[in-house]
Amino acid sequence: MISLDVALGERAYPIHVGPGLLADTARWREAIRGRHVLVVSNETVAPLYLARVEAGLRGHVHASLVLPDGEAHKTLATCARVFDALAALGANRDATILALGGGVIGDLAGFAAACWMRGIDFVQMPTTLLAMVDSSVGGKTGVNLPAGKNLVGAFHQPRAVIADTSTLATLPEREYRAGLAEVVKYGAIGDAAFFAWLERHADALNARDDAVLAEAIAASCRHKAGVVARDEHEQGERALLNFGHTFGHALETATGYGNLLHGEAVAIGMVLAARLSAERGHASHDDARRLARLLAAFGLPTAAPAADPERLLALMQLDKKNLGGRLRLILWHGIGAAAIVPDVDAAAIRGVLAAA
Repeated sequence: MISLDVALGERAYPIHVGPGLLADTARWREAIRGRHVLVVSNETVAPLYLARVEAGLRGHVHASLVLPDGEAHKTLATCARVFDALAALGANRDATILALGGGVIGDLAGFAAACWMRGIDFVQMPTTLLAMVDSSVGGKTGVNLPAGKNLVGAFHQPRAVIADTSTLATLPEREYRAGLAEVVKYGAIGDAAFFAWLERHADALNARDDAVLAEAIAASCRHKAGVVARDEHEQGERALLNFGHTFGHALETATGYGNLLHGEAVAIGMVLAARLSAERGHASHDDARRLARLLAAFGLPTAAPAADPERLLALMQLDKKNLGGRLRLILWHGIGAAAIVPDVDAAAIRGVLAAA
């Protein structure tokens, strides 16, 4: 097992990465401070792992809520079901939610925890690679609206992150590869050596080699934990973690939630951001092609699906990073160096979208 901390003063919390952690009840029970516990999971994950978690809750007043699977269900209506379950449990301010699932469950359950009685504890138990290296760390929670992704949310840090890598054995191939997009992102925006390491170990990662995978997950979590500790509420550096996401979120919304997995949309978005950076003279076209080659080596899409460029641009203009109605994107200066670029010309974005 590999353990590290997100250093937020009195609100610091551990990230544990390793096999068999869901069964290691002593490891995660220490994060539960009150009597009431609600486990929130989905129809895919619950049959595999819910009983294992419930067995560790003896002595607690607990209940479980199993939700439909998929991004299309990350809504306010689904969140209301979590509130109803908390009310039925009699959950007070010392209650804890355990988020057992991928990024959708983590975002949704975390948002419900942020809202219930103005904030209760929750523990992230990610079961997808994407959630382990990205959404479970950092306290971003939220739900989608028809107008856009994650437009309603809150910063609410978990009490702990329990990443049981054994759960990745049951992860479908497409979802596993989607998680690798976020791993690539960390190298692309801030660690050229890690990016090169990923190029050398692409075959081992595709084969889900245990040792190589654990190293990739730990490196990704260390990078994100460091950024979150320095900029919890995304006032500066943390925005760099959204490289590719403004394009990606627009693609997810325009194509209908669930048709593109989040990691797939981010992969395409990173390629588009790299191309736009090259078109603006910030980076080389060679680096953009190198990024596309690595993503393709992981079986990820690098070309955008058919979508109206004007519709995509309108969705991008709703992005939370924009200020004063002006487009603000995360672009880069080549592999390992990203930057926040304010007031990006809409015509240049439109050109890249049309070419894609």
